[in-house]
Amino acid sequence: MNKNFFFSKIKRISLHEICYKLKIKNISKKNIYLNDIRTLNDASKNDLTFLHSPKYLKLIQKIKSDYIITSSKFKKYLPNKNLLLVDNVLLSVANITMLFYPESLNENFIYMQSNKNLIKSKTVTIGSNVLIGKNVKIGNHSYIGHNSILEDNVIIGKNCSIGSNVIIKKTVVGNNVNILDGAIIGKKGFGFFPKKSKNLRYPHIGMVIIKDNVEIGSNNTIDRGSLGNTIIGENTFLDNQVHIAHNVKIGKNCIIAGQVGFAGSSEIGDNVLIGGQAGISGHLKIGNNVQIGGGSGVIKNIPDNTKVMGYPAKDIKLFIKENKK
Repeated sequence: MNKNFFFSKIKRISLHEICYKLKIKNISKKNIYLNDIRTLNDASKNDLTFLHSPKYLKLIQKIKSDYIITSSKFKKYLPNKNLLLVDNVLLSVANITMLFYPESLNENFIYMQSNKNLIKSKTVTIGSNVLIGKNVKIGNHSYIGHNSILEDNVIIGKNCSIGSNVIIKKTVVGNNVNILDGAIIGKKGFGFFPKKSKNLRYPHIGMVIIKDNVEIGSNNTIDRGSLGNTIIGENTFLDNQVHIAHNVKIGKNCIIAGQVGFAGSSEIGDNVLIGGQAGISGHLKIGNNVQIGGGSGVIKNIPDNTKVMGYPAKDIKLFIKENKK
């Protein structure tokens, strides 16, 4: 789902304006306009994208965009592209994102109504003190618990149960999903550039996508994506007090125990089991059918069909051997 209906966007921005914002020389004499800024995977020919890490060099052959924000060290990998060369790629991307999405840092929910008539379906049950924003859609036979808030444009599928004291924003929820009490879904991610005088926030214009048959435990926090989306795959169950950072993608049929934390942009395969209080570092790839023991700290990629435990997480047989008394 690439269409972003949660944030108002400037329709098009000239390449000249973008270069001026980045304080670089205009790379074209033509009057060129770009439609959006998107990730390497999602950017079309007339979008702007970016490359900031060697981890993403494998995506170069799939890049459709002709205009890329990057640093000079990646110039040799992109000979046929129009490059906007900068010193700090992610800081530049943040500035250009705010250019396209000027309201992206505004987290305020202004339009509040506790009005059951806003929901047309007679089969939807809504508790007391529920606040519903504009253009919210709730599928048949769904339940919204007391004191919950559904902000503008949120979509809830059929046969869903949303608990009490839940806050949902910038999120699309599939069918047959259970979200337990106290969960906060779709908040902005913990993304900023630290400075001595004032930290610069990074705009998060992505969303959270929760697929069918998922269960989200009590007091879970799931951040929306920065440019891409945070995704929870079909039939995945999250225990209580799980934190999922921006751009994390969790596959199908996963079971995540309590107090597990995922740092940003990690990808979790299908049929993954993770024990309680484990931590997954950012920008990692966890394969299919992986099992991670409770309390483990994962700091590198894990291949398919692997069992690991410990800090740093290692093959479970080696971990047991090393810790025998």
